Amino acid sequence: MDPASVKRELRKSIIGKRDALSVEFRASLSSVITGKMKGLDAYRRAEIVLAYMSFGSEFGTDEFAKDVLENGKALVLPKLNGERSGLDLYLVTDLSDGLEAGAWGIREPRGGARIEDFSLIDFILVPGVAFSREGGRLGYGGGFYDRLLVNKRIDSAAVAAAYSLQVVEKVPIEENDVFVDGVITESGEYFRNREIQ
Repeated sequence: MDPASVKRELRKSIIGKRDALSVEFRASLSSVITGKMKGLDAYRRAEIVLAYMSFGSEFGTDEFAKDVLENGKALVLPKLNGERSGLDLYLVTDLSDGLEAGAWGIREPRGGARIEDFSLIDFILVPGVAFSREGGRLGYGGGFYDRLLVNKRIDSAAVAAAYSLQVVEKVPIEENDVFVDGVITESGEYFRNREIQ
């Protein structure tokens, strides 16, 4: 089977399992994972944090995004650009009034200051469908985060928060796929880069 087909089947399988979890159970898992994320040295040291607003059955990011703001860190969120060819990044100071439904119903910044220099970001919360313990990542297929992550500073941390069912033995990796530095689940943590702990 070619890599694209393997990825498609893995996406379908993992999203199906994720969707089968109850809303309440997902919320409880997300809360545990958020607690672990907040304890990471890389997060505690970070001044500028790129997060994302979850949709569907993803790990719930609201509590994490609120913590970023409550701790005086700068919160940056992505917005799909007009050509749908990439993500633009914006500073967000108000989660209740600063967001609107964007592409695919994902909450995006309503406006605000655009961040042009990706190297300013200290900590990156990375979405995805499946992850390996070695930091391999299977996204949703658009390549948006792979294109962002190739430009990250070597000392910034790219971390995924996921349910343990999203961690698989092997993720199909192609030339343009970018690894994350760590994967945090409710039952385990896996680090490529130990300095983020």
